[in-house]
Amino acid sequence: MLVRAIGLEKSFRSADGQPIHVLAGIDLEVKPSEFVAIVGASGSGKSTFLHLLGLLEPIDAGEIRFDDIRVSHLSRRAQAAVRGTRIGYVFQSFLLISSMTALENILLAARYVGRDRREAMADAHALMTRLGVSHRSAHYPAQLSGGEQQRVAYCRAVLNRPPLVLADEPTGSVDDEHARVILTELRALAREQGTAVIVVTHRAEAAAEADRVLRLHDGRLHPA
Repeated sequence: MLVRAIGLEKSFRSADGQPIHVLAGIDLEVKPSEFVAIVGASGSGKSTFLHLLGLLEPIDAGEIRFDDIRVSHLSRRAQAAVRGTRIGYVFQSFLLISSMTALENILLAARYVGRDRREAMADAHALMTRLGVSHRSAHYPAQLSGGEQQRVAYCRAVLNRPPLVLADEPTGSVDDEHARVILTELRALAREQGTAVIVVTHRAEAAAEADRVLRLHDGRLHPA
C-alpha cells in the first residue's frame, strides 16, 4: 500500500473558542496506480483532509503511513523532505510565486530535490507543451489567466514524477476543454506511471475518471 491514513482526526476552534470537529476518524488506503476521487459538500473538510495527507498540517489523532513508514510523526524538517520527494500537490489557489516566471515556478520542484537542471528543463518544457502553456513560459503569474495558472501549478506538481499526487479541485479554474486535458494527464499518471492519485473535486467528469469515488460527510469517508 502506498499511502494509508488511519483514524485521522482534525478540529479547529471557532471565534468563540468552541471546537469544530472537521475529521472524525478517517481511514483510507490507496495503492500505486489507483485514482481516487473525494467528493462532498463545501466545508465538509475535503481540502483539510488533503492537507493532512500532504503533511502540510499536523493531525490531532491517528497516523499517516507511506510504504508502511509512519510519516505523520516525523519532525517538520523530515516531513518536508518526504513532501519534496514523494508528493506532488496541486493547490486550489495555485500558490505560484509572483516574482518568478511560469517556467521558473515549475522548475522550483526540481530545485527542492536537487535534480539535474538540464533534465528538469526538458521535462518542464514537455509538460508545458502537453498542457498548452508552453507559449507562456516567460510570463509571470499576474500575466496568466486562472486556467493557465492552474495548468502551470499542475506541471510543477508532477515534474519530479512523485509516487503520490494530491489535487485539490484541479479543474476548478479551467474550461471544459482544458479540464479534459488535466484529467487525461492525471489518468495517465495512474495507468502509465503507477502514480497514486487522490483528487478532491465537485465535477462529475472528474469523479467519473476515478477507480473509486468516496464522499466525505460528517467527518468520515463513505463510498459514493
